[in-house]
Amino acid sequence: MGKIRKGVLGGFSGKVGTVVGATRNGISYIRSLPASVRNPRTQAQKEQRARFAVASAFLKGVVALLKIGWRRYAVGGMTPFNAAMSYVVKAAISGSYPDYSVNPSKVFVSRGSLAPAFETELGVAGNAVLVKWDDNSAAGGASASDKALVAVINRVSGEAVTLAGAAERSAGRQEVSVPSSWLNCDLSCYLGFVSSDGRQTSNSVYMGDIVIVG
Repeated sequence: MGKIRKGVLGGFSGKVGTVVGATRNGISYIRSLPASVRNPRTQAQKEQRARFAVASAFLKGVVALLKIGWRRYAVGGMTPFNAAMSYVVKAAISGSYPDYSVNPSKVFVSRGSLAPAFETELGVAGNAVLVKWDDNSAAGGASASDKALVAVINRVSGEAVTLAGAAERSAGRQEVSVPSSWLNCDLSCYLGFVSSDGRQTSNSVYMGDIVIVG
């Protein structure tokens, strides 16, 4: 931004050609107009925005869990949520514009080298989702004290219930209570693990969908 100190024309305000003039505190300034962007809503841009919107709607309820599960992938100024978003947009979107959807089987709520859950099973216990797994504490650096990372996502409302640092790997099960308003809704379920010191995480397992009939 230029400052007009003297000149035969003095200060001016408004737009003249490719510059804008203004006066502040008795001092006149000029600045150039920003370069125009040709066609800021190209088809490619609209498709990318639509993908981001769908991914964000799916992940918005599990932000707290992503802070743990994607922490190691938050590099270069990215947050864990942004890292997870980037992955979902690239690898877990199905359909064609404008009818995009998230393929839940390709989503990870946690990523890492720790041994993942083994032989998982979904069930219902009252108004709770029952998550089961086999204790594989001896595999891939796993430990009996690893904590479960659980996410139950309501595919109708977009809400989610998450548990971070829940049951230990050796327990083999975890109940997740959900709101009564979630009865008869499709619920997508995920299970991962984090080490007791919080330094290592596993790839989460998509356990499938379940409906609690009310």
